[in-house]
Amino acid sequence: MTAAPVVHAYGPDPDQFLEVTLPDFEGAAPVVVVLHGGFWRARYGIELARPLAADLAARGWAAVAVEYRRVGAGGGWPATLDDVAAALDALPEAPGAGRLDLSDVTVVGHSAGGHLAAWVAARGRLPDGAPGARPRVPVGAVVAQAGVLDLAAAVAADLGDGATVDLLGGTPAEVPDRYAVADPARLLPTGVPVLCVHGAQDTTVPLDQSERFRTAGTAAGDAVEVSVVPGDHMAVIDLAGEAWRRTVTWLTARRTTAPDSTTLGP
Repeated sequence: MTAAPVVHAYGPDPDQFLEVTLPDFEGAAPVVVVLHGGFWRARYGIELARPLAADLAARGWAAVAVEYRRVGAGGGWPATLDDVAAALDALPEAPGAGRLDLSDVTVVGHSAGGHLAAWVAARGRLPDGAPGARPRVPVGAVVAQAGVLDLAAAVAADLGDGATVDLLGGTPAEVPDRYAVADPARLLPTGVPVLCVHGAQDTTVPLDQSERFRTAGTAAGDAVEVSVVPGDHMAVIDLAGEAWRRTVTWLTARRTTAPDSTTLGP
């Protein structure tokens, strides 16, 4: 049995908090941060991340589920990006920080959370003054689950009925400077390995998003893998499904800290 999640506020807003779930063994554990999706909109929240975080903690990771301000509840540009960056940077002060191996941090994100996961991995490339610049905690790997990884293409395809435009406050033509620092496809290379897990039948965020990111990342010299699985947009966060099995297998293979191999497994 793992301990119950402990809540830590990283800002004054009710949506600026994270939940830390520690594994059931002594000593430091590698960290997986889980970012929920929902096209960055307020009606979707951390409840989507909690089952994944609980499963990861049961498998031996220190799991951190993050809530952040979303469009319709104080989020959008730049608050949503500021919040996710602040949540990562708050990990050294989070509950159980002595158990968090911050040299081995992976970020897992679904849909819009996949965008945010790929974006936080690119924070070291951001210019001073940009949201999220000067990261305090480095990201070592990313799993993008049906991620929105090419924002310009998302606008062109009108994914989420204008969700990207709502997030950034305009189109790429209207606010190009925002896209330049918020679009993961424009912030390559990061040097961070990325696994893109995507449902073959996903019509909410089409597979093209992951394939575009792989093409751009590979051309830039990054290691980007696309794993296509049966199913729709939500299949990639089904704990009983093939997508989650592949995700856990990939995470297990790249662990740098393994306290007891018997606690792990796909």
